[in-house]
Amino acid sequence: MNRSWPAVVKSLIFVLAAAHAACGDAGVDPGGAGGSRPESPQSSGTPASTSTSSASASSTSAGGGPGVWIPALDTSWHWMIDHPLDLDDPRDMGLVDPTGAPIESPPPTVYDLDWEFTPAETVAALHAMGAKVICYVDVGAFEDYRPDAGDFPESVKGNPDYHWEGSFWLDIRQIDVLRPIMQARFQVCKDKGFDAIEPDEVDGYANDSGFPLSYGDQLAYNVFIADLAHSLGMSVGLKGDIEQAEDLWPYFDWTLNEQCFEYEECEILVDSFLANGKAVFEVEYDDPFSGHMTDRSLFCEQANAWGFNSMEMPLDLDGGRWPCR
Repeated sequence: MNRSWPAVVKSLIFVLAAAHAACGDAGVDPGGAGGSRPESPQSSGTPASTSTSSASASSTSAGGGPGVWIPALDTSWHWMIDHPLDLDDPRDMGLVDPTGAPIESPPPTVYDLDWEFTPAETVAALHAMGAKVICYVDVGAFEDYRPDAGDFPESVKGNPDYHWEGSFWLDIRQIDVLRPIMQARFQVCKDKGFDAIEPDEVDGYANDSGFPLSYGDQLAYNVFIADLAHSLGMSVGLKGDIEQAEDLWPYFDWTLNEQCFEYEECEILVDSFLANGKAVFEVEYDDPFSGHMTDRSLFCEQANAWGFNSMEMPLDLDGGRWPCR
């Protein structure tokens, strides 16, 4: 699940990470954890261990190279990260809707699952069914319940991500500190047989992280994450961070977005990822308690016309789906 709500302000100007000067209003967290975009890409408070690489310095910006799985534009998929996948549960497998009722859409050919909860045997079983498997990994927030929580020094832990208990924003400027931790996590995904990485929490600069993160800091970190996945021969998607999509689409193989219809910002993905032949996975939530969109008639027709792989899903991503096609 995305651990930060999408920003609502559209940023449509292409800039390089090392030269970006903030323009327009800051991104706003609809849940209340909004933050201002700093005026310069590098803050004076950046620790000495911070990498100074910029988005333009990537050696793998064109993609992950031969053998890396790239999803087709039209891909049936399922997202289930709440608990370990039960291969015998139709809800877990995305074969029914969240109520258990049958759905007419094709069965998923891609599964997006949690890196910790999912054993290699589950990945292998899905491969035997002809499916590809994406590894969900939080890369922008510290989670105190993860098995590698002790690897994070106090210096990188910031403010709580108030939507999620036990989650705290990371100082993504400290790439040299975070590199071995993220590399180890991605290696777990690789060793388990996953085909791709879904890196979550890649918009700390637009939230109240506790650090003076800039637009450029975020670009540099997100490109580092894309390069790290590609270095292991894995596909990688841009998760959220829609305000930077036009800057980052060259470095990522696909994108996964939440609620772009609700926040009226989907056109950015049409003009960036889709315009360049890269798949868009998109979810709107069925969550009446928070007022999120629940009626598929409000977005599915347009999603299908654009070529999005859109679904309505329960907010907890705990099984079942309502795909648009």
